[in-house]
Amino acid sequence: MQQNAVSGARGQLALAPLRIWIVGDSEIVQPLECHGAQQTQLNPQARRISDEAIHADLASYEATQGRIQALNDGGRPIRDYHLSKAQCWLDVSFHEYTRNDRSAFPQEALTESEKLIVDMENGVSPIPTDTALVNDAKHLRADLWQRLKVIHGTPGFACAAQKVACGEVELVHAGNEFNQQQWRHSKPYIQIAEDLVNEAEAAARLCGVDPGGPVAGPAPVMGPLIANVVFEFDRDQYRDIRTYSLESVDRALATIESEKRELAGVTLVGHADRMQGRGFDYNQGLSQRRAQTVRELLIGRGIDPARISYEYRGDTQQVQQCDGVKPRAALLECLLPNRRVEVQFQLAQ
Repeated sequence: MQQNAVSGARGQLALAPLRIWIVGDSEIVQPLECHGAQQTQLNPQARRISDEAIHADLASYEATQGRIQALNDGGRPIRDYHLSKAQCWLDVSFHEYTRNDRSAFPQEALTESEKLIVDMENGVSPIPTDTALVNDAKHLRADLWQRLKVIHGTPGFACAAQKVACGEVELVHAGNEFNQQQWRHSKPYIQIAEDLVNEAEAAARLCGVDPGGPVAGPAPVMGPLIANVVFEFDRDQYRDIRTYSLESVDRALATIESEKRELAGVTLVGHADRMQGRGFDYNQGLSQRRAQTVRELLIGRGIDPARISYEYRGDTQQVQQCDGVKPRAALLECLLPNRRVEVQFQLAQ
C-alpha cells in the first residue's frame, strides 16, 4: 500500500494505512483496504535520482493512462463521473510528481485513480462517490464542497459529472498544497475548483436543453446561481472589493442573459472573517455594510431594488479556517474568502 512504501523509505515501521473521507460536512477515518486492486508503486523520492527510476515511474503513469483510455474505448463515456475522477486523480498525481513533490501525495492520488479503474474494469456497481482527503489534505472551502454535493442529487448531474469529479479532486489538491506551503500555493488550485463548480452548475442547469431548438418547458433549475464578492480586511466600500470578484457577478449576469433566464430575485448574505479585534458586534455590522454595498452595486447594474433582499451573518459562517497560517499578512490573505457577500441569483422556474 502507498503508506507502507513511504514509511519504508523513511526507515519507519509500516502502519496500517488510513483513509479520510468527506461525507456531508464531516470527516470519517477508516482503514484502507485493497479489495484486490493492483497497486502501482512509484519509486520513493530518495530513489528518483536516476533515469531508470524516473523512466519506470513514467511508464507506470503511461500504463495507467492506457487503462483509462481502454475503458473509454470500451464504451465508458469521457463525461462519466468515475472515469473523469480517475483521470483527474491521475492528472494531479502526475502534476505533483513532475513538481518534485516529496510527500505521499503523488502515490496516494495515483492509488485513488487506480482503485476507480479497477472497479470500472471489474464492473463494480455502484462505485462509491466519496472523495478521499489523501495525504491528510486540508478540508478547504466547505461552501464549494456543499455546492458540489448538491449537484450530485439533481437530474442535471449526468451533464455535470465530469466537472463535479474534477472539482472534488482539485479541492483535495488545494488542501494538500495548503498543508505543505499554506495559502499562497493552494490559491491557484482553489481558483480551478471554483471555476469547475461554476461550470458544473451551469452544465446541470442546461442539461437536456437544446440551445438551437424550441424550448418545450422551463430549463431545469437546481438552485440559485451564486457569485461571491470579496472585500479587503476591515473594509466595506465599493473601492475595497477585489476586482476579480466583481467579474464573477458580471459573469453570472451574462449567464442569465445567455441562457435566456428570468431573474426572480437576488439574496445577498454578508460575512466577515474570524478576526475579532473589535468584537462580535463589530463584525456583524461590517457584514451588513458589505451586503448594502453589493446591493447598491447590483442596482447600478440594472437590477430592480425591489428584487434584492439582504441578510448578514458576521463571522458565524467561515468557509476557510486558515489555522496556523503566519505571518499576519498571509493569514489575512488566507481568510479572504470569509470576507464575502454571497450573491444568490434566484432563477424563475
